[in-house]
Amino acid sequence: MAKQPMLKFVNVDRDMPEKRDADLRNQDFDEIYAEFAAAKAEEQASRCSQCGVPYCQSHCPLHNNIPDWLRLTATGRLEEAYQVSQATNTFPEICGRICPQDRLCEGNCVIEQSGHGTVTIGSVEKYITDTAWEKGWVKPVTPAHERTESVGIIGAGPGGLAAADMLRRAGVQVTVYDRYDRAGGLLTYGIPGFKLEKDIVMRRNKQLEDSGVEFVMNCEIGKDVSFAELREKHDAIIVATGVYKSRDLGGPGAGATGIVKAIDYLTASNRAANFGDTVAEFESGELNAEGKKVVVIGGGDTAMDCVRTAIRQGATSVKCLYRRDRANMPGSQRETQNAEEEGVQFEWLTAPKGFKGDAVEAVIVEKMRLGAPDASGRQSPEVIDGSEYDEPADLVIKALGFSPEDLPTLWDQPELEVTRWGTIKAEFTTGRTAMPGVYAIGDIVRGASLVVWAIRDGRDCVEAVLTDLNAKAAVAAE
Repeated sequence: MAKQPMLKFVNVDRDMPEKRDADLRNQDFDEIYAEFAAAKAEEQASRCSQCGVPYCQSHCPLHNNIPDWLRLTATGRLEEAYQVSQATNTFPEICGRICPQDRLCEGNCVIEQSGHGTVTIGSVEKYITDTAWEKGWVKPVTPAHERTESVGIIGAGPGGLAAADMLRRAGVQVTVYDRYDRAGGLLTYGIPGFKLEKDIVMRRNKQLEDSGVEFVMNCEIGKDVSFAELREKHDAIIVATGVYKSRDLGGPGAGATGIVKAIDYLTASNRAANFGDTVAEFESGELNAEGKKVVVIGGGDTAMDCVRTAIRQGATSVKCLYRRDRANMPGSQRETQNAEEEGVQFEWLTAPKGFKGDAVEAVIVEKMRLGAPDASGRQSPEVIDGSEYDEPADLVIKALGFSPEDLPTLWDQPELEVTRWGTIKAEFTTGRTAMPGVYAIGDIVRGASLVVWAIRDGRDCVEAVLTDLNAKAAVAAE
């Protein structure tokens, strides 16, 4: 008999795990939310209305069986809940921490729409898999039989790692190549520890290693090994590089020292704060906000990571400039609220016009207003004449998003087709490119997007890879 019946949203209020006080969490890079206790997780899961048409599931890029694992959690069947969760999501404990649930599953929860407050799906998802690790339910992959074919994956981010996991489950031999010294991509070096503690990522990397995935780190394609050599070595190649080229900012004084890229700033912080690495640019203060007036330019999740990191590094002030208003910012509203609690000031409807000082001293800022909608339907920001002012700054961080590197040139592969945006031309559902045996997934196809979409692409691509490998094997057998 079920320990806890469902449909309790009428008399059980929505509740999140306890959030550490801002004055305390500002002092470290630990995650800000506590873990649900078993009783609380069961209680919150029991609020699910078990919809006939679960919008939470349909709005999740992975189409996770959310109502099923909520019911299993509510009734104390946690190991089964983990199995259901893991069946559709390679890294549920990571998605539970960093997915923008307010825009995806939770934002489309039926009881949220009825005014009762959404089920805390992300927190329950995190609780399920953290418990699974604690109880020893998460095991290395042991395929039923080993295959002789091998696949090379370029990029050890979430898409590449998801593909590696699925390929090993099918018995395929997998080698992952990455330019960094640790696997995980932006999970490791882009996302701060207060959102995703690094041991969470490292234990997944270890699980994949124990499952037979070979990692070749500090390996730059086109320099340490050629793309042609990889194609010769492997039966298939999956390109999962992500997009790492930072969008730049012009205007007078844009080349001043003290104006840095978000990815450089976050990588230095993650290395120093989370791994204890010695980072020269961090030690020198070039990529360290301590004692500085910091201005971050941008309104996405990367900008939120930067402002909250600067607070923890001991900046004297942290301001975020965004050219639209709060309602139109692309970042998570939950992250914005966390940043405000921690002392970040947001200057809405503002944009940089230029900078002052050879070593930056101020951002020349213009006030904006929202005008007519652009082609996407969003209102276009317009400059208010005569609104210019100086915003003092010792460190300016550009968090304007990312675009693809020129892979055909870097890899000496002019036949690798790209779109006019520089992303690789590939089928979204399969990852197949025009080059035989070459697939592409994640941000290098979509443009900068969410981790959960990269995971989805990695899993979907493996289905196509296996189909093509099986077809090739059948031809060879004939």
